[in-house]
Amino acid sequence: MTIFKPFRFLSRQEIEAQALCVLNKMAKHPHYGLTFPLDTTLVAEFLNLNLWWDELPADEMGLIAAMILPLDRIIGINEQIQKFGEGFIQSTIGHEIGHWILHIDHEEVTKCDRLLKKGLKVKVKPLLRQNNKVLEGREWQAQYFSSCLLMPEYILIEKSKDKDLTKWGDLHSLKNELGVTISNLIYRLRGLGWICKEGKRIYRPK
Repeated sequence: MTIFKPFRFLSRQEIEAQALCVLNKMAKHPHYGLTFPLDTTLVAEFLNLNLWWDELPADEMGLIAAMILPLDRIIGINEQIQKFGEGFIQSTIGHEIGHWILHIDHEEVTKCDRLLKKGLKVKVKPLLRQNNKVLEGREWQAQYFSSCLLMPEYILIEKSKDKDLTKWGDLHSLKNELGVTISNLIYRLRGLGWICKEGKRIYRPK
């Protein structure tokens, strides 16, 4: 019994719309609201997803940063990623939330839950965060969702008004304001078509 949606192409606009939908629902909730830098642990809580920190064994692809256990509504996070900093942690949690929103069939999760409550055994493998050919498309989608969640375009417009996005100093200032890594910020800005990057050179597209 599969609880994962068949893979399909999702445009950047569609992924961003789904991330904004989550943010808008949070903003309207009386117990949450919305502030930036975004705390993805609160987003997980809002979606009724639990966080579980532990040592996750590496596989043939290397370090597994996190995984999602849909039937348990758990995001498992590797304790080792704490050494990479808060921005990386937020991106990782956002990534797994992306899998939950984009790739998991919530109706099937509910059906499986009912079967489990009736005493029937249902086994579903976790969707691991790895980068092989089978999951390549899903991984890109989940990561793009994470960047849209942490850095919605309207927040970037607001916070970059007094900054020159071709200057590293201003980029680092912006990434600190947003609580993300510099690589994630550049990835997002390039995805929006606001900047181009060649080596260490940042410039506006013509």
